[in-house]
Amino acid sequence: GPVAETFRVIQGAVTEEIVRSTGGVFQFELSGDGGGIWYIDLKTEGGSAGFGKPPVTADVVMSMSSADFVKMFTGKLKPTLAFMSGKLRIKGNMALALKLEKML
Repeated sequence: GPVAETFRVIQGAVTEEIVRSTGGVFQFELSGDGGGIWYIDLKTEGGSAGFGKPPVTADVVMSMSSADFVKMFTGKLKPTLAFMSGKLRIKGNMALALKLEKML
């Protein structure tokens, strides 16, 4: 589905440079089609992204619908707007959440 496809793209885009400059683990709790728990690990050497809980404790947990997640990662929905309008809930390290937004 679109969510799995998005995470495949993210996994392919992860570089040592991004891991070094970000240093955070993001967990996504997505509702709706293709939802569930997904993660992007930009802290562990090599980095990774995929389905399930991250290999280490998440620094940031983001909750949103899977449809909005795909829109956000394809540039159709600005993360700041999603957050302000209540479509995106963020728990944890806000500074790291902002770093992820830059990476998008």
